Amino acid sequence: MKKIVFLLISFVLYTTLAACGDTSVTTVSSSATDSEETVSKENNTNIEGESEMDRIFELTKGYKTRGNTNPIMTQAFGADPFALVVGDEVYIYMTADAFEYDSKGEIKENSYSHIRTIHVVSTKDFKNFTDHGEIPVAGSNGLAKWAHNSWAPAAAMKNINGQDKFFLYFADNGGGIGVLEADSPAGPFKDPLGKALISRDIPTCASVLWLFDPAVLVDDDGSAYIYFGGGVPEGKEEFPGTARVAKLGDDMISLASDPVVIDAPCLFEDSGIHKYMNKYYYSYCTNWTVSPESTRKYGFTNGEIAYMVSDSPMGPFTFAGKILENPGTACGLYGNNHHAVFEFKGQQYIVYHSRCLEKHMGVEKGYRATFINEVTTNPDGSIKLVRQSKEGINQLISKDAYAVNSSVCVSQMVGTNSVALDPSLGYKDMVLGGINTGDFTETTGVDFSDVSAKSVTITAKADKGVKGSVYIRVDFPNKSNICRIDIDGTGEYNSYTADLREEITGVHFVYFVFDGEDFTVKDWQFNK
Repeated sequence: MKKIVFLLISFVLYTTLAACGDTSVTTVSSSATDSEETVSKENNTNIEGESEMDRIFELTKGYKTRGNTNPIMTQAFGADPFALVVGDEVYIYMTADAFEYDSKGEIKENSYSHIRTIHVVSTKDFKNFTDHGEIPVAGSNGLAKWAHNSWAPAAAMKNINGQDKFFLYFADNGGGIGVLEADSPAGPFKDPLGKALISRDIPTCASVLWLFDPAVLVDDDGSAYIYFGGGVPEGKEEFPGTARVAKLGDDMISLASDPVVIDAPCLFEDSGIHKYMNKYYYSYCTNWTVSPESTRKYGFTNGEIAYMVSDSPMGPFTFAGKILENPGTACGLYGNNHHAVFEFKGQQYIVYHSRCLEKHMGVEKGYRATFINEVTTNPDGSIKLVRQSKEGINQLISKDAYAVNSSVCVSQMVGTNSVALDPSLGYKDMVLGGINTGDFTETTGVDFSDVSAKSVTITAKADKGVKGSVYIRVDFPNKSNICRIDIDGTGEYNSYTADLREEITGVHFVYFVFDGEDFTVKDWQFNK
């Protein structure tokens, strides 16, 4: 998986860490919602005679405000998101945008032509997201070697012959739609067809300019439907006629009907589908040539998410309004707009992408990051315009400090990245890697209960001869260390435990700050 190279931007956050000469035990406040502290560039070196517990070094620059949900990850880009609810967890599948470089090593405009993987994360609380890595979909190193690209994924789960099966649909550029299947939402996946599921040879599809952007609905009776298409033929700006819907076969990897036209006004791309109160909501991105007449008629303008409603998954659909303005209205950088609406624990949400992350990095080349916000449907079935925000969703549940927690389930990775636990086994099981001095992770809403933690254990690995340290901090990344764990490389994963020098109760942000490089961390657990 390609790592966003933060040092390329040359931003560094200098912080001052308090020296702690007092060895007495103190209690840390249970409040984890205080405002950000001002950080200083002064005293940015070790104090003479200072203990190694309090070693001071520069912290890597982060691109996300403490406590915000959005963007859902900063260690990599992710676009065209689609959400799948699996039990008490939401899996989000994204086009794996990654920097492209010219011959001088400078970042180029995103062409999308090199994207051959799909990034997967999951969450139970909408603040901390587990990074499952990138699925190798297209190209010579991919699962679907016949495909050139993997864009705009959609995922579905269906019980077939008594077993839950998972299906991942993707666009091969604009020329067709493929499908992968697995026994787990994070894979490993396989290519069951060895070719595209939907191509221009399928009836009614030859005239679709862009055979891409799939969305899939599995209905309450187990029947499933796929929505796709896009493009604006010349002279057909108001009714392009390039959206399609087809019924999927019971096996989810075949079509049970010919695709039919969805006559969506001013459609450009990005099919979406969800069901609410026995109504079917088809949503899509409007084109970039919306006329003033169409704006007055439909209430939308260029590059916005509009929606239609039907009593049947196959339509016909009736235009109803718009859901989401172009994210450029919020961050100042306009671009393609892509979304998915889903329901989780009785509340509706929307995932979509924005260019705000690249803007914070000082790059404006069309690289996208995923956001999530709430959706409100009125009693009459109409949908309120979504309020876009970086704050995102309130944390649904706290994270248990005393459970074994994955090192790649975080609210923010700063400088670090997820890497395969065992590269020979593929992408599914990930650990924290790409570590350098000053990098850190942030975990939101860690609950220590009313019983103070006494120690912390981490599972880590470094090659023989490699040494490193992990510092634990709470509430802010530039606070004093409450613990230091030294890693001594053996070439194997080992458990390392160290006592805390402060009592901690209540709910906190927890930071793991790294000193050294070339080691990985698998998991962590506080101990009572």
